[in-house]
Amino acid sequence: MPAPAASASGEPYELVRALQAVQDGIANGDTAAHGSHSALIRQIGEKFLATDPGVWSNPQNGQAAVIYLLSGGAPQIIRKLPRDKLNVDGRLFDGALAYVEGRQDEARGLLKDVKPRTIPSGLGGQVALVQGALFARAEASLAIERLDDARLLLPGTLVEEAALRREILLVGQAEEFDKFEFLTLAYIRHYRNSVYAGDFWQRFSTGLTQSSLALDERRFARITTLLEQIDRASRLKLYLVIARTAMVRGGLAVTRLAGERALTLSTDASADRERAHLFRGVSRALTDEYDGGIAELKALDRSKLPERDIPFLNATVQLARDVRKPFAGASAAAADKPPVTPARLDLASSTATLARAQKQLGELELLTRDRRP
Repeated sequence: MPAPAASASGEPYELVRALQAVQDGIANGDTAAHGSHSALIRQIGEKFLATDPGVWSNPQNGQAAVIYLLSGGAPQIIRKLPRDKLNVDGRLFDGALAYVEGRQDEARGLLKDVKPRTIPSGLGGQVALVQGALFARAEASLAIERLDDARLLLPGTLVEEAALRREILLVGQAEEFDKFEFLTLAYIRHYRNSVYAGDFWQRFSTGLTQSSLALDERRFARITTLLEQIDRASRLKLYLVIARTAMVRGGLAVTRLAGERALTLSTDASADRERAHLFRGVSRALTDEYDGGIAELKALDRSKLPERDIPFLNATVQLARDVRKPFAGASAAAADKPPVTPARLDLASSTATLARAQKQLGELELLTRDRRP
């Protein structure tokens, strides 16, 4: 599809509006708009250079130059504009240039104190999005605040879509589950067809699995609802990651829930099915289904398990036996008392053993981390 023609008589701010309309189409899944985007940016850059210098005294056009730059415009084009004619805040102009040219520290210094809500929303939303990227690592709370501004100032646009993609990871790392859920549902509602949806789900997955968000048993039903929005293969992969993470951290209830979900999504005789049985078997053997859990673990096809999971399997079988030892051999003094039913362990009296199991599983995780394929 050819790039949409920009009016030859259009002022810079009108040209940038045309660019933003194409970008908003990208956010809504218009692949043709995505294909024409680069050509349109070049076309607008050429028109900027051919424009009468006097037009840049209009504040709308000065702001349009910054928006164009932050929307993918070439910095070499912007540097050729008559700087003495540009009617725009110097901090915004220089900060935007520093950002797109990779001078991050300079950009942070120039843009940190800019309040996006105090400038026109078209420019304010773009600046807020950039601030969210600039401060994501050093000042995550400020980055989240600015990404909220970006969403508020430019709803229904590619800026909001990009803000949601960036913010989901930061909120996950901050372990703010309610907001994590809110942002996910907002993205699904408005941008599930976006050309960049794959990037959102990748960030979602990272935020979910590299934090403790998915490790609270009470949230599991809500997690399941969110994961229903993802394709089957990705959903299976995430449940396996959640199950393994929960196992290492001692969250056996979540290990079992995630393992069971993975079982329903995996195919017979697959490596994923074996891993799902591993996680469910671990959770059963170390809680209240000793016999069933051990049987499930012994039935595994070890050849289909990743090498990094074998130590966990071996350790769990041994740990499960350790948990049962106090009940398996009754002392002579207690010979006249009925034994505890092996399949239903009294976990309250085995706290120390279970704590040791969790510690040893964590140590195994550290020992095997460097050998993961």
